[in-house]
Amino acid sequence: MAPATPSVVSLTLLLSLIASLISPAASQTCSSQTFANNKLYAHCNDLPTLGAYLHWTYNPPESTLSVAFVAAPAKPEGWISWALNPTGSGMIGAQSLIAFRDSKGGMAVKTYNITSYAIVESEVWFRVKEATAESSGGAMRLFATVVLPEKGKTTFNHVWQVGSSVTGGVPDKHEFKPANLNSKGSIDLLKGESNADTSGDSRIKKRNIHGILNAVSWGILFPVGIIIARYLRTFQSADPAWFYLHVACQICAYAIGVAGWATGLKLGSQSKGVQYTDHRNLGISLFCLATLQMFSLLLRPKKDHKYRFYWNIYHYGIGYSVLVLGIINVFKGLHILDPAKKWKSAYIVVLVVMGGIALLLEAITWIVVLRRKSNKSTKPYDGYDNGEARQAP
Repeated sequence: MAPATPSVVSLTLLLSLIASLISPAASQTCSSQTFANNKLYAHCNDLPTLGAYLHWTYNPPESTLSVAFVAAPAKPEGWISWALNPTGSGMIGAQSLIAFRDSKGGMAVKTYNITSYAIVESEVWFRVKEATAESSGGAMRLFATVVLPEKGKTTFNHVWQVGSSVTGGVPDKHEFKPANLNSKGSIDLLKGESNADTSGDSRIKKRNIHGILNAVSWGILFPVGIIIARYLRTFQSADPAWFYLHVACQICAYAIGVAGWATGLKLGSQSKGVQYTDHRNLGISLFCLATLQMFSLLLRPKKDHKYRFYWNIYHYGIGYSVLVLGIINVFKGLHILDPAKKWKSAYIVVLVVMGGIALLLEAITWIVVLRRKSNKSTKPYDGYDNGEARQAP
């Protein structure tokens, strides 16, 4: 047999290196996975998200279900979870088995009845006969045998998830990316079928619409309206066009903002247990302040009215409050949505451009105002000169 040529040896080493870099959980399908002690299961499915796999055997006479759930945690110190949900299709109501590394370096499996996103260890709907877990090659494997309380029922909603960290023996919240939100479906224990639930796609679309509406309203149109009112009215040629532009811009911003706020309320009602307290409170405050600002249009006194001074304080104070709170809440929303970095960068660029325009117009405004004051100070007194140079009749 002829010795291998250097090129063949190099190619073999390269392929071996590439293969070693691929996580076993990501490079296999469920049908090719094997387990210690020659554990075998009647059915298996490649789950559609999070690179997860589910193996199971259902024993109808005893109503027992043996499962092996395989997935890679979001980070090495994270966790994996598989659950049945007898009352719904999402995470709330899920009867979960969660596996993670314990404080001693071993693997722990605990049960959680998920009633909110504050995860607390508790008893679950089914009885757990045995549960173990192992970790190797970047993947975790959760093994369990459970007794289902409803004999004869073989179709369930199931949920799976991965997380990035565990604090004090309690799994922390997972990410809210599309893959995490779509990690649910239905499973037929006898037929060996698992179907994905696509309702998460609709929810993600609503979240994106909510974010876009509010970014355009509070984060762009309201600041533009303020820039128009503050700087364009300085130029006499822009009067009264600046006023109508300002009003039109703020009314459009308010209408879009109300639509975004309503979308947020709808999302909140569909996401029981999910709370973003700061973002929610800021949104409510913005809606209330902007509504008061709309009323200011109806209450606007004439320029020479004695209450005009107090109206200006009211109008300017609310306007600048909406400006600041709106921008803050847009960034909080971006943090929650966690879109591609380019979207946050694009919004920062928009703010920088608007800020640059405002600074330029501020300088021009001061130059115009100072020139007007200078011209007034040198204007003749129409021959009166405080009465001292008044001509005799």
